[in-house]
Amino acid sequence: MRFGLQLGYWGAGPPANADELVVAAEEAGFDAVFAAESWGSDAFTPLAWWGSSTRQVRLGTSVVQLSARTPTATAMAALTMDHLSGGRHILGLGVSGPQVVEGWYGQPFAKPLQRTREYVGIIRQVLARQGPVVNDGPHYPLPYGGPGATGLGKPLKPITHPLRADLPIWLGAEGPKNVALTAEIADGWLAIYYTPRLAGMYDEWLEEGFSRPGARRSREDFEIAASCQVIITDDPRAEIDRIKPVMALYIGGMGAEELNFHAQVYRRMGYGAEVDEITRLFRSGRKDEAAAVIPDQLILDTAIIGDEDHVRSQLKVWEAAGVGMLLVTVRDPAQLHRLAALTQP
Repeated sequence: MRFGLQLGYWGAGPPANADELVVAAEEAGFDAVFAAESWGSDAFTPLAWWGSSTRQVRLGTSVVQLSARTPTATAMAALTMDHLSGGRHILGLGVSGPQVVEGWYGQPFAKPLQRTREYVGIIRQVLARQGPVVNDGPHYPLPYGGPGATGLGKPLKPITHPLRADLPIWLGAEGPKNVALTAEIADGWLAIYYTPRLAGMYDEWLEEGFSRPGARRSREDFEIAASCQVIITDDPRAEIDRIKPVMALYIGGMGAEELNFHAQVYRRMGYGAEVDEITRLFRSGRKDEAAAVIPDQLILDTAIIGDEDHVRSQLKVWEAAGVGMLLVTVRDPAQLHRLAALTQP
């Protein structure tokens, strides 16, 4: 099992010790460091800033949002990061949800699977640099010829030669169709709220993608990185209770009530009744009550919390389920080193 440090996205300001954590992650032997974005800080800038103090650890986005940039702009940022890091960049992409896509970026959310396919295809063209980049799809036409076009648009290829044509692209995906698409067109899956007990179901989704004509990877060379709270503690009760209010937000209040992808994930786990109750309480302003009704097992299905022996044994369970990397949020370098030590022979 490998670890990736998830810096996440910022709150009101940048995390105070992120630079220290990034250096500690490399020293401890973490495989990668990831940054995210929502509707505040972006992912590329902190990754480049703090990543400049590293020499070996991979630097990834988990995730940058498709609607934040055109495909070619994202490709430019990725090839730039790859050059600056000496070939250590991982481009993690995600569609986000309709509230952010339409409310923040002012872009249509419809057809997310088609948009993702087109988006990734254009980025692949840029990175391959085999000719001018063109796309005749409806979502990202290149050259643009729609309303307001001058007719002077010219297909171009990047001035800068990408360092790697096969720069890895990982997709954040939660539902069966999106996971299958990820297996078909991407190099890795950024899984959120993954649970090992449903590994068989995930395998079916992945195999559908791997079996499609022209699939880019097979299970043998495809990476699965799952976000997971991994906490070494002698007081798991306190940690479970600390996480519950956050989960109440994601399950009950994140996104539109009728289209909350995180809630759908937990429904697939068998928590439909609990999701309904959490949502009802949270959206009526009773957030503490929403957190209180969350079962402990709902937290433990997607997290590893306990003493060192328990964490070590659970790492083997997740690895056996097909996960190659756990993306962990750590705010203390000492805890980071304790985690890394558990993967040593």
